This record gives sequence, structure tokens and C-alpha cells, in this order.
Amino acid sequence: MALLGGGFSMDEDGLLDDWLLSRAGVARPKVCFVPTASGDAPAYVEQFERAFRSRHCEPSVLPLFRRELNDADLRTFLLSQDVVYVGGGNTANLLAVWRVHGVDQLLREAAERGTLLCGISAGANCWAEGSHTDSFGPLTFLRDGLGLLPGSVCPHYGSEPGRRPSYQDAVATGMLPAGWALDDGVGVLLTDGRVQESVTRAPDSGLYRVERDGDGRASERAWPCRLLGRG
Repeated sequence: MALLGGGFSMDEDGLLDDWLLSRAGVARPKVCFVPTASGDAPAYVEQFERAFRSRHCEPSVLPLFRRELNDADLRTFLLSQDVVYVGGGNTANLLAVWRVHGVDQLLREAAERGTLLCGISAGANCWAEGSHTDSFGPLTFLRDGLGLLPGSVCPHYGSEPGRRPSYQDAVATGMLPAGWALDDGVGVLLTDGRVQESVTRAPDSGLYRVERDGDGRASERAWPCRLLGRG
């Protein structure tokens, strides 16, 4: 599993997406973009296709608002992918739509088969037990994620006003379990909830472990990240 604080929709240098593809485990990975959280926004899909069709991979898109595949074909399609790349948007809506179409269970099966699951913003939130989100307007917590990643996730940690204190308060009060907070520009690869690699495309962007301490407050620990760069 990979959590992304950037990629084709945010960054022009392509460093995080190049890093992601290098971790797919195959020479020419099949990469499926899932834009559910944005309502399958056409402009978002076009961004993905423009960014990935020139890379050494086989890109595809899974629309669900105008679904084209029956249940059997949907399962075959998803389980044939090497990478499932979930876009940003509304985390709560994403989870609801996936559950209606059975995509949540298919992604569990894909994970068990070794598919690299990843995403940005809502696409990072969805994998955890809980997440910090603006799905309902104001910043708050959501506690019914897929649970493929133990704990919680907070995207845009140092990038959006209010994110850091709001997430820390949710962890401190027990509304969310301990978890990972990502600044924009960061990528982290995890296996069974353990960090295998953490990278950043910007020296001032970081990854943090946020946990509840013994005094009912939240503690924040910076995690080392390797700086990505051309050459």
C-alpha cells in the first residue's frame, strides 16, 4: 500500500508517480485509476491519462457513476491490475459508492493477491480504519474506512489550515486511532501497516506518526523521508 501526498494532479515534476511505478513489482505495470471520490470528474480522468500514457505502464480507468462492467467482468478487471490508484475528493462518498458496487470487497481480494493499492487525499484515507476528512464540510473524523491499513490517516497535514490541530485533537480524544499524517509532497510505502519506505519531493514536507500519549494528548513524531530528485 502506498499513501501519496501528491502526484499527477498536484505536481509537475512527476517524481512521486515515478517512484510509485518503480514499486509496482513488474516491468510494465497495469495501473487502474479510480476517480470515484471526485464523481468520476472528466477533467481528473484526462489528467491521469495524460500523465500515465507516456509512462512505461498500461493505464486504465474504472468509472462507477456510469458503470460499464457487470459483476464478473468488474472482478476480473480489478484483479488483473498491478496498481490501483485512487484519486482525491470526498472520502465518505467514495466509501459509500464502493460498498454499493462491491468494490470494497474486490479491493480486499486484490490486496491479498499482491496488488499495490495507493492514492492521494481521499484515495489515501480510504484504506485505513479511520481518517481525517472534510467530507462533511468542516474538518472532522471518519471512522468507517476499509480497515486494510491499521489506524488512521490524515492528508494535507501541514498544507491546509487547521489540519494539524484538528487531527491531533481527534487522536488525543480517541475519536481516531493513532496513525499517519502526510504533508503534500510525501509518499510512504507500507506492508502490513509497517513503513517500508518514505520519500518526499520537497525538503520541507514530512511524514509524521501521531499517537495518543498517557496524558490524554497527542504526540507527533517526524518520520525520516528520503528526498526524491532527478538524477
